[in-house]
Amino acid sequence: MGETPLPLVSVIVVNYRGAEDTITCLRALTRELDYPRLEILCVDNASGGDDVARIKAAVPEAKVIPSAENLGFAGGCNLAAKQARGSVLAFLNNDARPAPEWARAAVATLTADPTVAAVASKVVDWEGTGTDFVDAGLTWFGMGYKRHAGSALADVPREEHETAKDVLFATGSAMFVRAGVFAELGGFDERFFMFYEDVDLGWRLNLRGWRVRYVPESLAYHRHHATMSEVDAPDTGRETFLLERNALAALYKNVSDETLAKVLPAALALAVRRATARGELDATQLDLAKGVGPVDTSPVPVPRTTLAGVLAIDQFVELMPSLAESRKVEQAARVRTDADLIPLLRKALEPAYPLPRYLAAHDILVEAFGIEQVFGQRRKVLVITGDAITERMAGPAIRAWNIATVLSGEHEVRLVTVNPLAAPPPAPFPVSAARKRDLAGPIDWADIVILQGHVLEMAPALRDSHKIVVCDLYDPMHLELLEQGKSAPDDKRAADLVGVTKVLDRQLERGDFFLCASERQRLFWLGHLAALGRLSPRLYDADPTTQSLLSVVPFGLSAEPPVRTGPGLRASLGLAESDRVVLWAGGVYSWFDPLTLIRAMDRLRAKHDDARLVFLGMKHPNPEVAEMDIGARTMRLADRLGLTGKHVFFNEHWVPYGERQNWLLDSDCGVTTHFEHVETTFAFRTRVLDYLWAGLPIVTTDGDAFADLVRAEQLGVVVPAEDEEALSAALEKSLYDTEFIEACKERIAVVAQRFAWPQALAPLVEFCRDPRPAADRLPGTADLVVTDPLRGTEMVRRDLALIREYLADGGPKELAKRVAGRVLKVARRRG
Repeated sequence: MGETPLPLVSVIVVNYRGAEDTITCLRALTRELDYPRLEILCVDNASGGDDVARIKAAVPEAKVIPSAENLGFAGGCNLAAKQARGSVLAFLNNDARPAPEWARAAVATLTADPTVAAVASKVVDWEGTGTDFVDAGLTWFGMGYKRHAGSALADVPREEHETAKDVLFATGSAMFVRAGVFAELGGFDERFFMFYEDVDLGWRLNLRGWRVRYVPESLAYHRHHATMSEVDAPDTGRETFLLERNALAALYKNVSDETLAKVLPAALALAVRRATARGELDATQLDLAKGVGPVDTSPVPVPRTTLAGVLAIDQFVELMPSLAESRKVEQAARVRTDADLIPLLRKALEPAYPLPRYLAAHDILVEAFGIEQVFGQRRKVLVITGDAITERMAGPAIRAWNIATVLSGEHEVRLVTVNPLAAPPPAPFPVSAARKRDLAGPIDWADIVILQGHVLEMAPALRDSHKIVVCDLYDPMHLELLEQGKSAPDDKRAADLVGVTKVLDRQLERGDFFLCASERQRLFWLGHLAALGRLSPRLYDADPTTQSLLSVVPFGLSAEPPVRTGPGLRASLGLAESDRVVLWAGGVYSWFDPLTLIRAMDRLRAKHDDARLVFLGMKHPNPEVAEMDIGARTMRLADRLGLTGKHVFFNEHWVPYGERQNWLLDSDCGVTTHFEHVETTFAFRTRVLDYLWAGLPIVTTDGDAFADLVRAEQLGVVVPAEDEEALSAALEKSLYDTEFIEACKERIAVVAQRFAWPQALAPLVEFCRDPRPAADRLPGTADLVVTDPLRGTEMVRRDLALIREYLADGGPKELAKRVAGRVLKVARRRG
């Protein structure tokens, strides 16, 4: 097998006054770099003199792009990026030189992991003995910094500089970024001119869900601040001005509203203190603190660095209107919270400057504004269910309730139902109802939206938003509908199925993370995702296991054992303590087979007069769920056999969720029976978990995931579908065989622990701790291109060949359709 083709890398170098460093850098790129597909672009930033001619003569391989004015590092890089052909952009300071593997190591990371947008090179000093960049950090007041910069390499722990890791930003002196992502974000912010434009870019990348990866094998050497010395003489204050202004600009653009409200006033105050501390100025020098005394209007000398700090704030105010527009864009596009980025800030509370008066002010402001708590704000999680949240909840509502309960331990959670709300149980989180028009507010509030069923159809704006969306697919609604709609006319049944399938399609096309209930379901949904094109190379390369996209999260049960709180089924239905009770704990739906169960009970009562079967609830608590005729048929059969009120008991209204344990504890075994069909194959009988919770031996029909569990763990008896004789024998064994019953209970106690809600929801809990968009939903996700783009006559030949192909396939109509599609794609990219 041949080596994987490499994408074209466009290396961008910006030249300032004096071309010697630039020529050294460009020669290293052309003569020392071990990378075969390279495009070199050099922007001459209005250097004057003969720099352009000297660079062209010394390095003819480089494309020199003259600029009539000095655009700074940010503007110069953007100018070249617009002309670059590579699908990877590399930025290299003109006072830096790359090691031979610099580009190859970075491209290998970008190719291997589609979730990485940028690579931060390891940068050392010119001799290779000291560090320039081996990690990145950010102070709470917006100043990015290079951790360990200036330290001897030997003094930095090896794991700090030899281990790849995620960082907040890559240093602009040597970095790589996907060209499509760079364009999607608008490149560097040219208002920064230079300093912190790399911090701002990395910050924005992380907020949109991309990763910036430090790759130590991508090595470069750098003469620190050589570029600045060419641009600016010492002590002019220009560097101070740019650092202070740009830090405030980056902070203002990128932090959330809640963070900005506390941090910006403190950052402004601290910037003033830095300015006065640099010039060793304070109020006592003007006798301002006293308020009285002799009048003194003599001039006071103010150092340039002090004035630069104050003017930086003044310029920040001047930029505020345009920064406010940028802030709207960044805040609308972000999918990560400030709290998500805390690990990347490294040591956000570091004062950064060792000036005594400054250090005192830093401590005062951190305490006064509660800065330590600002970045620790809890993530906002919205759980939306289409089921009724009441004291009598069905499976989807129970699942949503427990998802909200478990996540509320770490996050700020709201539970919303799109059904009318009626007396929900007490909860440690807000519970509310919302109609379609009312969902916009809760969704805007949330960082993560977890939804079920038809909810996405009620919130169409969510489909195109940047929110992180988790879709709970534990209920394959279209498979249920195949059974549920059997009595409907064929045309209506077909239309309903198409509608429900489209609902699921839209979820599978939109979601960032999916939950299913079993390994069987996981295979089923992977097939559905593949059919929709979601299992793309980008998703696969990001995670070949696909676990980060689709995880098994079974229905769970309470981590606490059931405790009786009131009367159960015996008192409610008038059953004797000596009666042996089989409990049907869920609803009665078309895909179940209660009829065979009734006939099995008829057989059993002939041998055991004390055998009883109890249906926990016949009327679904969600008023939108239509009654199914299987319930009426079951009751009629029990009546006809003379079982109703003697051996079979129907509880009309479901038992309140918080009281169901009283009925479970009054039971001797649990039962679920169903037909043999595709719904059964992928179903997950949620109420069966209550049997595990209460320690009841389980009798179940074969064919679903729970039957596999019961058989493998010996938790009860598995019987063939529609076999009343085998079912009767299984019920008898589970009610009257004492040794068998005790053995089942011992094993159930162990297995039940695996299904406790905190354990069952572990994949979702982990995802919500570090939520990111799915790899194929990251902005600017164009794949790395390994062939050069077509230009000139080659493009014309390609287009003529396509026209001939379309005309041959379908004539003028096919050609018109293809052209329209291409125009639409171009419009979307530009839009």
